[in-house]
Amino acid sequence: MPKSEGVWVVAACFNEQEVITRFVERVLAVPGVDQLVLIDDGSSDATVERIRAWIQDHACSPVTLLELTRNFGKEAAMLAGLDHVNGRCGAAVLIDSDLQHPPELIEEMVRQWRAGAEVVTAVRDDQDQESRLKVASAHWFYRVFNKVVDSIELQEGAGDYRLLDAAVLDAVTQLRESSRFSKGLLPWTGYSSVELPYQRVSRQGGQTSWSPLKLFGYAFDGIFSFSVLPLKMWTGIGVLVSSLSLLYALVIILRTALFGVDVEGYASLMVAVLFIGGIQLIGIGVLGEYVGRIYVEAKSRPHYFIRRVHKS
Repeated sequence: MPKSEGVWVVAACFNEQEVITRFVERVLAVPGVDQLVLIDDGSSDATVERIRAWIQDHACSPVTLLELTRNFGKEAAMLAGLDHVNGRCGAAVLIDSDLQHPPELIEEMVRQWRAGAEVVTAVRDDQDQESRLKVASAHWFYRVFNKVVDSIELQEGAGDYRLLDAAVLDAVTQLRESSRFSKGLLPWTGYSSVELPYQRVSRQGGQTSWSPLKLFGYAFDGIFSFSVLPLKMWTGIGVLVSSLSLLYALVIILRTALFGVDVEGYASLMVAVLFIGGIQLIGIGVLGEYVGRIYVEAKSRPHYFIRRVHKS
């Protein structure tokens, strides 16, 4: 049956004062959009003030601002928005507020949804205007992730820009894990997805908050959240190192039996000790990543707190 429920757009904001007004106006100009929910993730600039001023200047506007108490991270901010719209709409669109995601694509997303799609995923095409290093690193991440994780497969170029049917929205908001990786959680639910290509443009203003170190950590969060293969790999590495050590011990025994005691070998001994010590520390570090996630999950802290809600 054709779907006629409302479509709500959800966008997290962090220090987007230079583009936020243009973003709001472009989203509301898209046919089929009924409501826009903005989540401020603890911005330190004038993002909140500009959104509040826009709401005050446009009486009865379909814009709501959820002001979080501090910066909880993009994943928590997106969850706050999804929690807010869950049960109120027929479909929700997740989109970045920096205008790298073209809001005009929402119209085609809604068309696909009304035709029966459960999830509509925007996939970056080959004309991505990001730096070559960022594109290349993203390419390798998708390849490594799909090799390591066997429960799901990520579509290369698919990010957070998606339309979710009400059933998918309800399923995603039930997943309350602390180390969230939405790119993996959405396909993990098992709902079918229709893909739409788009060209991601350069930022229209402001600075990205995603440093290479943060992106690197986010990539590891995704792998550790969906696979225990890193733990199994270190079991294999331990067996390999032990086998090599045993083989080297046999060589030493035979050499000693044939040629007598040799006092040389301090350098090789130190190399072996340092190598094995390094292997052990890396293995402990991998184990610590999983134990740390267990520790965070066991505390069951809320993902976010909302200071106030602003709307017309």
